[in-house]
Amino acid sequence: MGEVWGVLAAVLSSGLGGTSIGATRYLAGAIDPLAIGSFRFGVGFLLLLPVTVLQRGNWPAWRDWPGIACLGLLFFALFPILFNASLIFTTAARGALALSTLPLLTMVVGAAFGTEPLTARKTIGVMVAIFGVAVALVTGLTAAPPGAWCGDLLMIAAAFCMALYNIWSKPFIRRSGPLPFTTVSMGIGALCLLLIAWLRGSFVPVAGFGAPQWLAAAYLGAFGSALTFFLWAFALERTTPTRVAISVTVNPITASLVGAALLGEPLGWHLASGIMTVFAGIWIATTDGASGMNARAGRTSSEGI
Repeated sequence: MGEVWGVLAAVLSSGLGGTSIGATRYLAGAIDPLAIGSFRFGVGFLLLLPVTVLQRGNWPAWRDWPGIACLGLLFFALFPILFNASLIFTTAARGALALSTLPLLTMVVGAAFGTEPLTARKTIGVMVAIFGVAVALVTGLTAAPPGAWCGDLLMIAAAFCMALYNIWSKPFIRRSGPLPFTTVSMGIGALCLLLIAWLRGSFVPVAGFGAPQWLAAAYLGAFGSALTFFLWAFALERTTPTRVAISVTVNPITASLVGAALLGEPLGWHLASGIMTVFAGIWIATTDGASGMNARAGRTSSEGI
């Protein structure tokens, strides 16, 4: 499959990630962030594991397990801890904008490690997409609680963890495939979160769960974890880390649409303008001309599993 499919998978992954914010907000009133992360990635792992076994794909080689374990801890343990902690100090709008620095950070990290060269077109596309997020969230950026800068920095640290994951995971995904890689790395991260949450007593409130809470947890595990991060790894296998990362700008857009549909949050001109600007930025960053795209697509397909 070509690079275009990788970009589309990344956009769908980020869109699903945005819809899972509603379920996270709902559960946040019942259990703490560690327990939410444990449910999200624990359920996701349990759903991915039988699919991976039945697929009879290439499990990661033993020499790759230390690296995959580190990536699992980085992305499925440290990232959600920083992400959830940041929202204690800052607003959702500011947090979403801080997370949208991911494509810029991925581009810089990729250039620093020599894995992906900087181009003027990608740089312009990334900046346009980030500007689109700012436009979409303009009404939520004016109200900053005291100490919001601390939450902003925590979210940027979370985005930096994700940027490293984007760059470092690509060779592991190429060798074992997106499904086995995601299953193993997610399982390791989920186990870490489960142990920390259990030691902190984070699961005590679960005894009072009703059907809505269990449905929210199941949605997070199935769609906000298993499908979302399989698609993310699928995309990383087929296109560059920056092109995958820029899709994260779709996340706050879909979160706003879900908030309007389910929570009655208002929609305005700024959201519509932001959506168009975000997709314009994605188009600029992911198209270097038809010939370049076709050449990369052919090369990526020949390297695929």
